[in-house]
Formats: sequence, C-alpha cells, structure tokens
Amino acid sequence: MLDKPVLFSKVLAYTFAFFFREWRRALGRTTDGWASKVSSKKPSDTRDRNIVIVGASFAGYQAARVLSMNLPPGTSFRVVVIEPNSHFQFTWVLPRFCVAKGHEHKAFIPYRQDLKELPEGALHWVQDRVVEVTKTHVKLQESGEEIPYEYLIVATGSAIKDGLPSRPNAADKLEAMKKMQDMQNGIEKATKIVVVGGGAAGVELATDAKSKYPDKTVILVHSRAAPMHRFSKTLQDAAIEGINKLGIELILEDRVVSEESGTVTLRSGKVIECDYYVNCVGQKPASDILKTLVPGAITESGHIKVKPTLQIADDAFPNIYACGDVADTKTTNPNGRSANRQADVAADNVLLALRGKKPSYTFTNYWADGIIKLTLGIVSIPLLF
Repeated sequence: MLDKPVLFSKVLAYTFAFFFREWRRALGRTTDGWASKVSSKKPSDTRDRNIVIVGASFAGYQAARVLSMNLPPGTSFRVVVIEPNSHFQFTWVLPRFCVAKGHEHKAFIPYRQDLKELPEGALHWVQDRVVEVTKTHVKLQESGEEIPYEYLIVATGSAIKDGLPSRPNAADKLEAMKKMQDMQNGIEKATKIVVVGGGAAGVELATDAKSKYPDKTVILVHSRAAPMHRFSKTLQDAAIEGINKLGIELILEDRVVSEESGTVTLRSGKVIECDYYVNCVGQKPASDILKTLVPGAITESGHIKVKPTLQIADDAFPNIYACGDVADTKTTNPNGRSANRQADVAADNVLLALRGKKPSYTFTNYWADGIIKLTLGIVSIPLLF
C-alpha cells in the first residue's frame, strides 16, 4: 500500500494525464480545421473506406468513440464496429448479480447512447461475429458478409467456455438475463455450493453467496497458494480474512479433476459432495480470428503480440492493431481503465496514419492499473492492489 501523500500525487498525475489526452485530441481537431459538425459532414454513401473494430467492450467501444468523433473533415473513411452482443455487458457486476436477484438488467447497457451527435456516416454498427480475418477483409458468421478494411483494431477481449459468472455467453440481453436468473435460483436452492477459481469472479461470487445465505455451505477451491494470486500480499491477506470471516471453506493448492452430478473430485483425491457447482476458471484471450493470418503473433497463452504502438508484432501488417484483454501488453490486472488507455493509443495512431503520419503514440502500463475494487460479501469492499 502507498501512504496518502504519495497516493494523492499519483492520482493527481493520473487525472492530469487523462485530461491532457482529451485536450490533445481536441486541439488536433481544431488544427485540422474541423470547426463544426456541419462542415465535417460527408454523405454516408461516399464513405467507402473502412476502419474496422472487432469487439465493443471497454477497449473496442472506446476506440470506436475516439475514432468516430475525430475523423478528419471530408474524409472517405468510416468506423465499422462488429460486435455480437446486443448490449454492452458490464462484466464487473456479473458475480454480484448472479447471486442477488432483481438487478441483472443493470448489467446490460444500450450501445451508442453517447454517440448520437456524430457526423453523418462516421459510424456503422454491425451486430454479428467475426470468424475470419484476411489481409483485406473480415468475414461475418451470421450473414456470411465480407467487409473490407484498410485499418483493423482487434478488441475481442477474453472468453470462457463455461460462461457465468465471468461472461454470459449470450448475445441477446434477455437470454443473458435468463442465464443469470437460473444461476440465482440454483444458488438459492442449493445447500452446498462449490466455487472453483480464486480470482476476482470466484472470490466475489463465493463471498456474496455466503453473505446472502449464511446457512449454506460454500467451498472455494483455488490452485494457487492464495486467492487473488496475481495481486499484492496485502490484497491476498484481505481476501483470505474476508473469506474466513464469512465461514467459507477455502481449499488452496488443489484443483478439480472431475465434476459429476453431486460430487467434485480434486487432484489431491479429495471428493466433495455438492448440489451446485460454479466454475470460474478457464478464461482465455479471444484471438482465434488472427491465428491463421498471423500465427507468429499469437503467444502460447493466446494473447496477440503487439508493439508499443499496439500494432501487431508483424511488420507485414502495420495497419492491424490489438488492444484490451486480448493484447499482450504485460498488464498484471487487465481491466477497463487499462483497456481504455490502450484503445486511446490504437485509435490515436490510426488517426495519425489517416493524416499520412507515422504512428507514434505508445502504451505503457501504469501503477493505477493494478487497483481493484474487490467485494468480499454484500457490504465489504476493500480498495487494494
């Protein structure tokens, strides 16, 4: 932890840097002569050159916002966002809303509420999923359409096979809400709950479930020596204290090898009876769409290798960028703040390229990216890193 004067100075510097970036972009628009929305309008049918953004969670949406609001006047470029989900899915709140009833609708936010005053044709939105990327176009899953691009930003984030509480794995809001309601009901009816994975999602769901239903048995299994193992010992100790205080059974340095109806078997040989099982492990970067085009730019973990400019680490494709959870930026705590800053860098570099300039903005990790608001039950919220 940092003492208060040091923390205050760092927060002040972080805030100043944020407003400086906004001021820089505003100055760029003025310098380029974008004096009014009217003068910058270009009929949508003449915007035939695409900047394609794949994914519209934190990074993708921010990149779309920055680019569509700052395209040069009279440009023939437009921003094309391709996103399978009907609504922005606010993943931070999913563990809580998978336990507490009546709030699940709050996790789904309509897209483009702050993008209503854009120049005509600056933004084109497609609800579909990209299944293939070539040198010149992206191919969509549902429509089969092939959309050409001159610049591509991959912001596909991460995915998990088992879905909730990390991801709904449902494109439609109502379908996603139904899945959350099913989990709420399963937890409510259960007497013995096993949660696997001691990251943020697992810790928060387990502590919320025990906090809301104190008479239930809740067991948290984690393969490492402490929950929240990617963070500081201070946070790990706070998590352990909160877990123990609630009466959750914590099993460390063990993992599930099989799960059948009513029982969970661990690597140690221990067999646990349970009537509700929640898997919070297995989240991986969603980089499959680039594996054929640039296999050498994909790490063993599935992240996309990037340069400091967030262009992919393949000189044959200087027009392809990656940002957010899918990018290999060495971010210790991938989150919305870091994703937004990466999106700013990628978008600003594309804007430079549109003006015939070399991409020069770079991304570096910042201490504030490690801060996390971790809930340990309904009322306990430590802010630590």
